[in-house]
Amino acid sequence: MLADTLAAIVPVDDALAPAVQTRLDNLTKPPGSLGRLESLVIQLACLSGSAAPAVSPPGVIVFAADHGVAEEGVSAFPQEVTAQMVANFAAGGAAINVFACQIGARLEVVDVGVKGTVEGEGVVHDKVRPGTANFAREDAMSLAEAQRAIEVGIRAAARSHADGCRCLIVGEMGIANTTASSALLAALSGRPVTRLVGQGTGIDISRLAHKVGVIESALAARDADPTRPMEVLVKLGGLEIAAMAGAYLGAAARRMPILVDGFIATVAALAACRLAPALRGYLIFGHRSCEPGHDVALELLEAEPLLDMQLRLGEGTGAALAFPLLEAACRMLSEMATFDSAGVAGAAPES
Repeated sequence: MLADTLAAIVPVDDALAPAVQTRLDNLTKPPGSLGRLESLVIQLACLSGSAAPAVSPPGVIVFAADHGVAEEGVSAFPQEVTAQMVANFAAGGAAINVFACQIGARLEVVDVGVKGTVEGEGVVHDKVRPGTANFAREDAMSLAEAQRAIEVGIRAAARSHADGCRCLIVGEMGIANTTASSALLAALSGRPVTRLVGQGTGIDISRLAHKVGVIESALAARDADPTRPMEVLVKLGGLEIAAMAGAYLGAAARRMPILVDGFIATVAALAACRLAPALRGYLIFGHRSCEPGHDVALELLEAEPLLDMQLRLGEGTGAALAFPLLEAACRMLSEMATFDSAGVAGAAPES
């Protein structure tokens, strides 16, 4: 499944860009006056292959998994919160439930690696293993498990597409996953850990220093090759992070626009782009997280997010908040009048 998905991802074709630009310039507004909405709809048209792109209804997928490195005391919350929050998602009580409902999204919650039994109706059970190993002491998972987790994401993207979703938002839940994401980013980027690590769930300064030390020791012990993204995922990753990467790949193989959430989601996107560079053209970045490593991940992907709301929740919430901008861009292109149809005079020629 993974090999077939990678083979199906083709670079975005910009052939439609001139026609879309011409229509934009003929809408009843000064050329370029709607700023980034105009470049956004050109990207949506080119990646989808449609001169009249549409992004509704969106799909939201939240992947949940536990992390063995939580044993090192790197999070403000105990590990059992992962399963408890999955139950909260299933009951409709989390922020992503509220925001997904607001934008009319299909919401799916996937247990890819939660430790213990997950309760709640509607949760998709596709568990690879009950949490990763503690990567401070051993590899987080095997190569086969990393591939299986990626394929969990590919299957989830396929379900969203089959149900008629036209844009994908991917979120996550997993205590200690900012630690795993920071370790992945440090390995992939070569940047100092102190530049990347933030407070995650709200740890204090002393625990933040401990978190940095855990990651630095793990990087030295695991010695992952940054030119081999699967090896980096195996040694330092999370099951939900691998599944997110798989969902991106699966969506791109179906030419779906992908609205990327915050820090963890962007690190997953970076890993996925190292596996399939053509994926980058299908990614739109929803918001800038408060996590300091997010700026580094965005820089590596040459990305400028749509919003900066000082968020650091995860779950896909920032991307869900940014989704109305994609909808507005599409509606602008398809519903605004042109100068000719409205009987409005265009710009006067220069004297």
